[in-house]
Amino acid sequence: SNSLGSNLPDRASGLLKSEVRLLGSMLIECAEAASLPAGGALAVDRELFARLVTQRVQNHPGIEIIREEIQEIPQSLCIVASGPLTSPALSKSIAALSGEDHLFFFDAIAPVIHADSINMEIAFRASRYGTGEQDEGDYINCPLTKDEYYRFIEALLNAERIELRAFEEAIKTGVKAGHFFEGCLPIEIIAERGLDSLAFGPMRPVGLRDPRTGKRPYAVVQLRQDNLAGSLYNLVGFQTNLKYPEQKRVLRLIPGLEKAEFLRYGQMHRNTFIASPKLLRPTLQHIERDDLFFAGQITGVEGYMGNIATGLLAGINAARVYRNDAPVILPQTTMLGALCHYITHSNLKDFQPMKANFGILPPLEGTTKTGKRERGKLYAERALADVSLTLNRLMEGSEVKA
Repeated sequence: SNSLGSNLPDRASGLLKSEVRLLGSMLIECAEAASLPAGGALAVDRELFARLVTQRVQNHPGIEIIREEIQEIPQSLCIVASGPLTSPALSKSIAALSGEDHLFFFDAIAPVIHADSINMEIAFRASRYGTGEQDEGDYINCPLTKDEYYRFIEALLNAERIELRAFEEAIKTGVKAGHFFEGCLPIEIIAERGLDSLAFGPMRPVGLRDPRTGKRPYAVVQLRQDNLAGSLYNLVGFQTNLKYPEQKRVLRLIPGLEKAEFLRYGQMHRNTFIASPKLLRPTLQHIERDDLFFAGQITGVEGYMGNIATGLLAGINAARVYRNDAPVILPQTTMLGALCHYITHSNLKDFQPMKANFGILPPLEGTTKTGKRERGKLYAERALADVSLTLNRLMEGSEVKA
């Protein structure tokens, strides 16, 4: 996906963005400079975003870039942010340090198609709940009738899937933690749960009306702009592991995509993460080494913003350790603090990657009858106040702990 999630301040992902803005995130600055229309979400032009980040890193006077494989964890101050496909050599070094087997889950990415291959006589532009004019919405929507939906589901369930590579065999055998992350399930796996599973999931039609009929479709496929030129769109929530010819055949059954031309087909891959509840502190330091930090998806946070935010906190704390200052533990009332607490305090038996969500925050006081959006606003106000307080203590030189 090219989306960094909701940008609305009363949403969990939006709150996390607000927090990292306060903490001075360079990556958020680059993302906003490369942003695309996406309703209430922050979506980026992939190439421009990558180019801006590269320029900022290359031109930074305090950064030296060394392009070589790190095969072992250094014995000096360092941050391991090697991502979901950590190399075999470094994985071995991490396993030797931790004494724990890696956990892993399987992730999938959605197809990207050329915008000019979408049939706009059927598809229509709109954002959910009228957040944009019907002809100016940030998303392209492909509506399906009940018959069209069930025809699509039948083809999807009977389509051939890509054989898993040897390193992904655990998904077949049910080895511990060898499974899909619930938030990134391929559409064919969701469909296996019931014929209407997709209609209540990524194909839910709520907040949309087909301008041809004035009625809500039975199901809808949303497409989100993928580059600044607006020439590419990705199918929102349509991660898949179907064989490529099957993807072309099945996805062209969606009304409006009869002649879709694909730039990239969906794929499935393994994402690796460590046993953070046994290995990390809320500062993102290793339990046995003050000078070793882990950050990003390898820690068990999920979503681009979780990766950006933990990388930022690990960087702040590594700098503080270098200066012999106390590392920062953000309050659990903040979204980043709650994420770090979750990955370091969860029951390892049930440990699953976690995205930003209000469910991991401590409850609000005296708001049992408050509506969902109002609660989101109150969560955000409390969190940002606590981040600001933490920053004030940093500037005052106080020891910063929850």
